[in-house]
Amino acid sequence: MQQPHGIHTLDTGFHRPNFDAAYLIVENGRGAFVDCGLNASVPALLQGLAAAGLAPADVDWLILTHVHLDHAGGAGQLMQALPNARLVVHPRGARHMIDPSQLIAGASAVYGEDEVARTYGRILPVDAARVVEAQDGHRIDLAGRELLCLDAPGHARHHIVIWDAASRSFFTGDTFGLSYREFDSAAGAFILPTTTPVQFEPEALKASIARMLDFDPEAMYLTHYGRVAPPAALAQALFAQIDAMVAIARAQAGLASEARHAAICADLAELYATRAAAHGCRQSRAEVIALLGMDIELNAQGLGVWLDREARA
Repeated sequence: MQQPHGIHTLDTGFHRPNFDAAYLIVENGRGAFVDCGLNASVPALLQGLAAAGLAPADVDWLILTHVHLDHAGGAGQLMQALPNARLVVHPRGARHMIDPSQLIAGASAVYGEDEVARTYGRILPVDAARVVEAQDGHRIDLAGRELLCLDAPGHARHHIVIWDAASRSFFTGDTFGLSYREFDSAAGAFILPTTTPVQFEPEALKASIARMLDFDPEAMYLTHYGRVAPPAALAQALFAQIDAMVAIARAQAGLASEARHAAICADLAELYATRAAAHGCRQSRAEVIALLGMDIELNAQGLGVWLDREARA
C-alpha cells in the first residue's frame, strides 16, 4: 500500500496479515527499504519493489531499525538480491548482521531452536564491506532526500528510529509500540508498548518517545503495523501504559519465577483488555487477549528480565 511521499507499506507475511511491515521509500527513481521481515518475506518485498516501478539495482539502502529477527531476519537474503544496496544498522547490531550466530542463539533461547529454524530459516550474513553503522545523528542520502537516524533505546539497545523530513514522519520499529489495525475504532488507533525479553528499559523508552515528539511529527510508521497518527496522543497512551506495566511487574516482584510470570501475564491481559474496551474496540475481552497473546507473553518476559536486572543493580 502506498502512502503519500513515495512511502509503500509492504506486508512481510509474518504471523498474520497486517502484523509485520517493511517499508519502501521511493525518491527520484531510487529506493530504500526500512526493515525487511524474514527470509520468506523477500519475494513479497521484491514484488513490492517491482510494483513501485523499481528494479533491485535501483535500491540504495536497507535500513534496519534493530536486529530482532522479525525486522532483520531476511536481511542477508535480501541484500543478495540488491546489488547496489548498503545496509544501515545501529553500531550494536552491525556485528550480528555480519555474523548472525549470536542472533540465532538469542532467538533460540526465547523461542526454541526448532521454532527459530522453522520460522526464520537459515539467517545469512551480510558482507562487512556493505554494512554502515548508524551512530546517533547519522544522515542517509536517498537521491537527495535526507533520512536521519536517531539512537532510540528502550525496546532494545541496538535500536534506531528514522526521521523523514519530507513526510514529517518517523519509521519507529518497535520504539513507538504496536498498533494492529484490527483494533482501530472510531477513536482511532489503539496502541500499546512492546518490551523485549532481554533489553527493556522503561525510562529510556519514554525518553526515546519524547525525543521523537520534539520533531513535531505528523505520523509514525510502525513495523507492527502501518501508519498511525496523531503521534502526541498516541505517545500519551504509551507513557501511561509503560508506567502501568512497570507497576504490574513491581507488584509481582516477590513471587517465584514461574508464578511471577503467570501473574504478570494475567495482569497485562487485564490491562490491555480494559483499555481496548475503553477505546471502543469491537472485539470481546477474550478476542483481545487472544489477538495479543504473543505480545502479552513477550512483554511479561521482558518485564521479568527487567525486574531481575533491577534486583541485581
